[in-house]
Amino acid sequence: MKIKLLNCLFFGILIPFQLFAQNNYDKSKFHQLEDWWPTANEYRNGAGAPGHAYWQQKVDYVIDVTLNDEKQELTGFEKVTYTNNSPDVLSYLWLQLDQNIFDPNAMSYLTETKDQMGNMSFEGMKYIFRNEFEGGYKILSLKDNQGNNLKYTIVNTMMRIDLPNPLQKGDKFVFQLKWNNKINNTKFNGGRGGCEYFPEDKNYLYELAQWFPRLCVYDDVDGWQHKQYLGTGEFALEFGDYKVSITVPADHVVASTGVLQNASQVLSPLQLSRFNAAKNAKEPLLIITPAEALKNEASKETKTKTWIFAAENVRDFAWASSRKFIWDAMGVTVGKNKIMAMSYYPKEGNPLWEKYSTQAIAHTLLVYSRYTVDYTYPVAISVNGPIGGMEYPMICFNGPRPEKDGTYSARTKYGLISVIIHEVGHNFFPMIINSDERQWSWMDEGLNTFCQYLAEREWEEKYPSSRGEARSIIPYMSSDQATLEPIMTNSESIQQFGNNAYGKPAAALNILRETIMGRTLFDDAFKIYANRWAYKHPQPADFFRTMEDASGVDLDWFWKGWFYTTEPCDIALNSVTAYTIDSQNPTIEKPAKKTKRDANDVSISTIRNKTAIKNYRLNNYPSLSDFYNKYDALDVTENDKDKFKKYEESLSAEDKKMLSNNLFYYILDFENVGGLIMPLIIQYELANGQKEILRIPAEIWRKNNQKVSKLIITTQEVKQFELDPLQETADINRKNNYFPSKIIESQFQLFKEQQRNREPNTMQLDKQGKL
Repeated sequence: MKIKLLNCLFFGILIPFQLFAQNNYDKSKFHQLEDWWPTANEYRNGAGAPGHAYWQQKVDYVIDVTLNDEKQELTGFEKVTYTNNSPDVLSYLWLQLDQNIFDPNAMSYLTETKDQMGNMSFEGMKYIFRNEFEGGYKILSLKDNQGNNLKYTIVNTMMRIDLPNPLQKGDKFVFQLKWNNKINNTKFNGGRGGCEYFPEDKNYLYELAQWFPRLCVYDDVDGWQHKQYLGTGEFALEFGDYKVSITVPADHVVASTGVLQNASQVLSPLQLSRFNAAKNAKEPLLIITPAEALKNEASKETKTKTWIFAAENVRDFAWASSRKFIWDAMGVTVGKNKIMAMSYYPKEGNPLWEKYSTQAIAHTLLVYSRYTVDYTYPVAISVNGPIGGMEYPMICFNGPRPEKDGTYSARTKYGLISVIIHEVGHNFFPMIINSDERQWSWMDEGLNTFCQYLAEREWEEKYPSSRGEARSIIPYMSSDQATLEPIMTNSESIQQFGNNAYGKPAAALNILRETIMGRTLFDDAFKIYANRWAYKHPQPADFFRTMEDASGVDLDWFWKGWFYTTEPCDIALNSVTAYTIDSQNPTIEKPAKKTKRDANDVSISTIRNKTAIKNYRLNNYPSLSDFYNKYDALDVTENDKDKFKKYEESLSAEDKKMLSNNLFYYILDFENVGGLIMPLIIQYELANGQKEILRIPAEIWRKNNQKVSKLIITTQEVKQFELDPLQETADINRKNNYFPSKIIESQFQLFKEQQRNREPNTMQLDKQGKL
């Protein structure tokens, strides 16, 4: 609808009429979102696909890095080749200095809030003083490829390099950077990478992530993505090729992004033979055995080895190193590719890790590839160390371990399987479908958690998934609205990060798949999105548009409600009115009405008067009786029968059939209490106990977002109506989903009161001589 822009000067105030009309339009739950999304162009088209002129930058790295196991330090040299594929001329480059989050004066420390102090562990107190750790990069030199110094400016966790000459479209710029930094102890300093110390054998285990200065993304949407790294919003990175040489103590074992280039130099002939055998193994095969790992633990080698890895078309690079590692592997065939699924873990991880880790990797690759794109990287690695769960191309860090006696709880077991599925799954989101984590956490965490749920369901029938089901997000959506933000919120501004970035998007996608679109339409559209944006940089609108474009389903109402608001789903079945057809046959209708009248003509007074009033005046004076004391309008008369006969003779055979169909008609009145519109899923139980479900699309709310009524016709009387019987819509209030109302069952426990053990009072301590 086009609206003319009319201005009216009223008491000196210029009022644009369009503003009011547009605001009213925006209030509609079915407001189309094209005016909210970036305008389609040659880079990103209106169908949600890369446009005919889509471009992205490329950054290649050659890195030499040395690990100092005595001082827990890294020293690195990198040669970076930046290719400008954009149509723009660049006068500077921006790099990410993520290690600067550990600088004592980091913005993340200075902006941290705390409203009270309470009892805490000594480790917790050490964490408060973590800014005493002198972390952050020391830039030793920055030169161009000819050895000339380059001017640079460090802005917290970002660094701008001023180019000696503008970088034209299609040109490359090569520079060389030397740096070093201390490695944080994750137990005291936190972080997404770092080291763990094992006092029993006096060894360290290193998981190195965000360990080298990396280029920021430059794209058609934001230009340079250089939002500061504050710890929550993760990363936005360009694709490129890597060659990384890692020098570590000679008894260390290194796990890394990429393919090992010098295996014969760093592995024994027996270990290399095992590695080759593992490629075709049906079960994980040990490359480095527990006995060999124990021997390495004790050796404390002072010599070094250099492990060389190469990776093509990846957005990042991470690695782990320790003399404690046990290493197992098995080959997994995905499409036409043979992938090496591998796990590295200390003895403290067994028996849990040797049993589940590599199997969980293999399972993830197969399930995710079926729903998204084939996994094409040559390896997929899970490492046990100090990091609870973090992801990088081809490698991830996962924390759960059994107790020291080797036992473990069900929570620990499934926690390990789930975190491995999740972190390996991140190879797809965002390592391949390369979204901007710094801005939109849900685009990788939410989509990945949804796929994690699918993979968990295929692990075993009753897998205890904590996220994915619609009902799992109800506690969050029913919580205080002041603590909630829309999914479409910048990563650093989210209060309940796990629910907002992981749980709610995963539940939303599962609802789309199971309830709104159906599995076939959803799976096809989701796979098209993954294939369109594999090894590219998608934005939220690209996902939203693709899901609609590929399915033919208008989902703007869904994106608006689930992703742009915090409204919960609370749809009430307020009332039900039952109707039957009046046959107009007096011999049927009048007796029925009389029975109903007599049943309803009961009150507390009439009941008590039956015994309280012994003599009615009419009984004592019969002369007071007249025609109306004997007349009942609901008695059947001959006149009634004649009228009906004439009426019946006027009806056609079709009319008579309709009049005697004996159907039951129900008008159900619904109210949108919570604000979030959803489909109406209505189960009704018939008199014979049979249950049927009617599914009504959310479009029933399109003309009235607050209240709607629906006619349901049945062949039998309905005993009970229930809204959302399978809990598909995340409705936060089940109490108003029934008509007639249903008793909500619950339980409480009884217990015996016990005398609490009290501390001795001062007089008791004095008598005991303990003062």
